[in-house]
Amino acid sequence: MLDYHLHLWPHEQSDAETTIEQVVAYCERATAAGVTEIALTEHLFRFTQARDRLGGFWDDLPPEALRPGMSEYWAHHARVDLDAYVEVVEAAKAEGLPVVLGLEVDYYQDRMDDVADLLAGYPFDVLLGSVHWLGAWRFDVLSDPLVLAEWGTRAVDAVWDEYTRAMEELGASGVCDVFAHPDLVKVYGLVHLSADAGSVTGRDVGGFFDVATQAGSVRLEINDLQPGEHRIRAAAGSVRLELARGMDVSIETHTSMGSVRNRYPSRPSATTRLILSTEMGSVRVDEGGSYRSSRRPGPPSAPPPPRRPEPPREDPELERILKMVEAGELSAQDADELLRAMGRV
Repeated sequence: MLDYHLHLWPHEQSDAETTIEQVVAYCERATAAGVTEIALTEHLFRFTQARDRLGGFWDDLPPEALRPGMSEYWAHHARVDLDAYVEVVEAAKAEGLPVVLGLEVDYYQDRMDDVADLLAGYPFDVLLGSVHWLGAWRFDVLSDPLVLAEWGTRAVDAVWDEYTRAMEELGASGVCDVFAHPDLVKVYGLVHLSADAGSVTGRDVGGFFDVATQAGSVRLEINDLQPGEHRIRAAAGSVRLELARGMDVSIETHTSMGSVRNRYPSRPSATTRLILSTEMGSVRVDEGGSYRSSRRPGPPSAPPPPRRPEPPREDPELERILKMVEAGELSAQDADELLRAMGRV
């Protein structure tokens, strides 16, 4: 088994240094896990040589409001000497360690010839190609409010079209041997949905969520929640979520008339907050498959405190009315009037 996509430093770390001790530790960990060979593939933008040759490539690219953020991102990351990185990995190879020299080559619009010239003199064994930005938009850095807001200004199909063109230019340049995570753009975004009537359904989704429906249910299978506040609400209808295992999240549930059941661990102090509510209907949260985060994992958190089970509050008449609303047999307004006549509001 091979692992040909490894980075030495987390994005939070600015100043860094390539050391033989770190490479040895990676090789030992890989061997213990049954991996026969690894490739170190640090991002090109980590190195000062890339900064000197490519820095400022964003100055003439849209969106203008995101250029300062890109500049700060590079100032934070481009701190390592590429020559030293290559020298250390080549020394590790010479000692017989199961490692090869690689790099993750990011996309630079109309500048891939400069990238090829920069890399030409180095003995790389494998070069991965990836797209992490479109123009000055670092679409996968959702911790930046301006980056996140940009998702709200673009149509999803248009984002995919631009991303595909970037992948095509990167591949045609001949700089990289193979693509890394070619579907990266799919796992990010702000899911903002609003419906007057009808159900909202989604599978294998992640990002930020702001979902509302007036008359109808919400059913989502979520594999990733970005840090921040997420809201999912239904005026008349049920909210049912299946969350991937292992997410660190604080879950709040509210219903005026209906039942609540949460079977997912909730940690009140988590930076990810999920607020679920319905006026008339049930709220259900269950645990699904394994968590597939797009973010680099941080240190393990303390185990969540045990939750006291919430007693179900079933209401057959309310459930029947909600099913009629979801099926389109009864409007939300008529349902409200019916419940008032029954003394339930």
